[in-house]
This record gives sequence, structure tokens and C-alpha cells, in this order.
Amino acid sequence: MAYSSGFSPHPRISYANAAPTGAASEAEYLEIGLAATCDPGKVRDALDAALPSGLDVVEVVPGAPGTLVDELTGSRWQVDLPDLSAAVLHIAAEGFLAKNSVMVQRMTKNGMREFDARAAVLALAADDARLIMTLAHQTPLVRPDDVLAGLRVVSPAFAPVEPPILTRLAQGKLDPDSGTITEPGH
Repeated sequence: MAYSSGFSPHPRISYANAAPTGAASEAEYLEIGLAATCDPGKVRDALDAALPSGLDVVEVVPGAPGTLVDELTGSRWQVDLPDLSAAVLHIAAEGFLAKNSVMVQRMTKNGMREFDARAAVLALAADDARLIMTLAHQTPLVRPDDVLAGLRVVSPAFAPVEPPILTRLAQGKLDPDSGTITEPGH
């Protein structure tokens, strides 16, 4: 593993579009700087052996030119809302999609920021007590909790009591026309 320079060197690891705190994910990517060229299979095996059970390294590939974050242009999320009925979710999703824009606010390190959550949502569907959403990554990055805030704006009945359970199902290159998400570099 390569380390940063300076008085207090740290491992060179970069998490590209890391999932928000408290969210589960089936599609995380990270870049690890290595001090020497290594066989990707051996790196995967070493990482897999060092990580806790259930945290699996699926694939290791040599880095391509450019940054990995530039390859991650979309994501698909599952949001479980067990205390809301399918009817409430369906009405909220339809109302959200019918709008041209849905302004929400989020506190950032630079203070309160207002932005359009609707612009990033390519698909939003209700299924029982669950929402499935496909988001285009843009600036600022719209997160599932921003979409949930937008749903509260357009539908007063959308008022979950229980915290939502967020799971990123996919992340990668987004085809905005079809909504398909493919692995970066493919």
C-alpha cells in the first residue's frame, strides 16, 4: 500500500461517492494507491481476507486514467418506508414526478443550500412500502434523503414516522435515456 507524504503519513485510499452515513450499499467503489504493481486477484484475496465477514470485495481492477468519480454518473436506490402505505407512496411519487422542479434545502459545511431535487431523478416508483429511485449524479449531488424531503414538499401525506432504510443497489455509468447503470470502465 502506498502512503501519503509528510509528518503523519496515511494510506492512500479514496472512496468515490461513498454512501451516506447509515445507508446500506451493494455498490461501493474505492481507489487504493499501491507502492508497486500487483496482481489484481492477489489484492482482492488479501483485502477479502482482511475485511469482516459480509463485507466482500467483488472485483479489483487496475485504475484507468482519470478519476473514478467521473465514471460514477448515476445510482439506483431502494428506500424502505414500512410505516407508509403503498397508496401514500404512489401518490407522493406521482406528484413528485409531475413537477418540473422540487426545491429542497440541505445544511452543508458552508451553510444552508437550496437546490432542485427533481432534476436528478430519472425514475421513481412505489412498490408496497418501498421506493425505487434512479438518480443522475450532478452538482450538487442529490441524495435519497433529498428526494424524501422533496416528497414531503409535494405530498403532505408523505410523513414517515420511522426512519427510512436506504440501500444503494447500483452505482456506475448512467445511460440517461434508458436509465441503465453499468460498471465504470465498461
